[in-house]
Amino acid sequence: MNETLAQYNAFFAGSNPIEIIAVVLVILAIYFLPAVLAIFFNRKHLVKIAVLNIPAGFSVLVWLGLIAWAVTGKRREKMEKYGRRAGI
Repeated sequence: MNETLAQYNAFFAGSNPIEIIAVVLVILAIYFLPAVLAIFFNRKHLVKIAVLNIPAGFSVLVWLGLIAWAVTGKRREKMEKYGRRAGI
């Protein structure tokens, strides 16, 4: 535990503010990946996915479920529009 804290302390002590901001932005981009994917694949449920992403980011299973929801939304709507059931 102390070694991990020492590694973080060494990283932040030896980094300039631009590097720290870049690391924080990368972490936030990964954390909010389901919302970003929802922008590109499923705009109808973007708000729901983004709101659920906030607490779901702490659970990998729920976070992966949100990614699946964000990616598969339009496909299901297209299949329902043409009279086919999703998954068939």
